[in-house]
Amino acid sequence: MSGVLRSEWTKLRMLRSTWWCSAVYVLVVGAFGWLAAATTPSAPTADSAVGVALIGFAFGQVVLVVLGVLAVTGDLGGPMALASLAAVPRRTRLLAVKTAVVTVWAALLTALLAAACVLAARTLVAVPGGVPVTDPVVLRAAGLQVAGAALVTVLAAGLGAVLRSTAGAVGLGLALVFVGPPALALAGGELASRLSQALPALRVGEDAFLAVPTSWPVGLAVTVAWAVVAWALGAGLLERHDV
Repeated sequence: MSGVLRSEWTKLRMLRSTWWCSAVYVLVVGAFGWLAAATTPSAPTADSAVGVALIGFAFGQVVLVVLGVLAVTGDLGGPMALASLAAVPRRTRLLAVKTAVVTVWAALLTALLAAACVLAARTLVAVPGGVPVTDPVVLRAAGLQVAGAALVTVLAAGLGAVLRSTAGAVGLGLALVFVGPPALALAGGELASRLSQALPALRVGEDAFLAVPTSWPVGLAVTVAWAVVAWALGAGLLERHDV
């Protein structure tokens, strides 16, 4: 297992797409976060100030869909598939390691960016009592952002394994997390609202982005369910494919 982990980490860091996606993610989240904080002179509470600074994740998490898909389809969806499966015949183990490596990378980037956004809120937004970094509300918003990013990456990796097509998996992933929830929210009606809540919408801290609101435990549970089902389905299909 340690050898497979080292191999997959080497593959991930040697891909130019990893660094391009990471750079875009950092730029979008960081720029939007600091700009939003700079244009918000004051906020009533620490959590609302942090929520403003985290707004960049609403768009930046889209990059994680691409990163998660590419981590799987770049190896298992092309001519490298035969070589990879010959080196690691246990396909579920291979997919698990690929998913773990790219998810840890996404979570680390998100943790650093969340800390930078909290710093932006603390520095640029006037809040009665300030924005204490040890405040449980602040820590929860940052922690939920990291958890959401990790789950989106797992979902994307699962979709990549299901479709084994970069374009198809990215398109489906964006439809599920970025297009579907807001579109259904705008459609109105009880059925559309329930469907919006049942999709793994991108989240900004505790709040769903442009989707029908849910509490953070419900939103997190929905995303966990989607990620687990997509990954399990991808693992099952990978075991049944000839190559």
